[in-house]
Amino acid sequence: MLFAYTYVPHAMEKMQAFIDFIFFEVWCKAPGNGDFRFELFDANAELKELMEVFYYSDTQGGDFFYGHVERIFGLFAPLTPAHIDQLQQWYQANNDIEKVCANDPTGQIVRYADIAGIHPDLSEQLAMFFKGLYSQQLLGLAALREKIGQIDEHYQAFMQANTTGKCPFCGLGDIKGVHHTRREAYDHYLPKALYPFNSINFRNLAPACHECNSAYKLSKDPAHNAAGRRKAFFPYATDDHGIEITIDLNTPDIDRLTPADIQLTFGPAAVHEEIETWKEVYGIDERYKAKCCDGDAKDWLEQLRILRDAHGITPDASLATVQQQTAKAPVANSNFLKKAFLEGCQRAGLFEMVRDE
Repeated sequence: MLFAYTYVPHAMEKMQAFIDFIFFEVWCKAPGNGDFRFELFDANAELKELMEVFYYSDTQGGDFFYGHVERIFGLFAPLTPAHIDQLQQWYQANNDIEKVCANDPTGQIVRYADIAGIHPDLSEQLAMFFKGLYSQQLLGLAALREKIGQIDEHYQAFMQANTTGKCPFCGLGDIKGVHHTRREAYDHYLPKALYPFNSINFRNLAPACHECNSAYKLSKDPAHNAAGRRKAFFPYATDDHGIEITIDLNTPDIDRLTPADIQLTFGPAAVHEEIETWKEVYGIDERYKAKCCDGDAKDWLEQLRILRDAHGITPDASLATVQQQTAKAPVANSNFLKKAFLEGCQRAGLFEMVRDE
């Protein structure tokens, strides 16, 4: 991940607060607490009002929400204190996204498959509920919008604080901003198809470009691979890791450059594991190599030729300007990749071959 987003507090966070209350104060207290009833929500007046509205309404979204809360309450009712304690630990761990990304050993995260091994029916009902929470059918209900606002409003506020205009997961794709009437999709960083409890947690939701979200990441799991748990970049980290990219080229002819001729090296070493996760989840090697082989990269070299012929500026001097531009605006116009590519061309002796076409 090239840079982190700035987290933006918003009224929509109240939805996660509602789910927290339902989990800890309703479901986890179900054993020995009698039948499901409105009084269980007395300590949260807004949520109680919503539950009553959903119960008496005939909307699919309302029926979905109320019905699943009630059914899961019934599945929690016979659980032992040990099971309740385990579920509480899992819930807290799955919602501390920063610790999940750091692979913090103090937090034991859980996937639906893990719950299914203990209680298949509970896993199935939790999956239906949490996968369905992030849906327009529910979030678009007027009664709920009055409490938490709308996701389009969140997106506008979010983009007022995050103004680079580029996808932080690849640095290549544009991100629609405040001047667009449409928005990018929010990616569930920990996929909602795999993980319960955090599908409406906005620290697990981050806008991503279409290529990242729908072509490369899909339901890939940043927290797990075939070998087990792993570290990943946290989309809302407050520290700057500063990705370093070196490109080495093994070709005497830039016009015949192929991905096999390109070697990418990433740093810094302090975040090596996070980098490896990022590269695998978002197809970074493939995408960056393809970019270096397409017309944009050839145009980067052509710009050096034009500046040399029209203004007498040497390719080395032009590269120095690109380096300065990259320091100021690394993702604008793919400067981070342009700089690494041109530096690779310089090392490969290709600047001496810049010529008229």
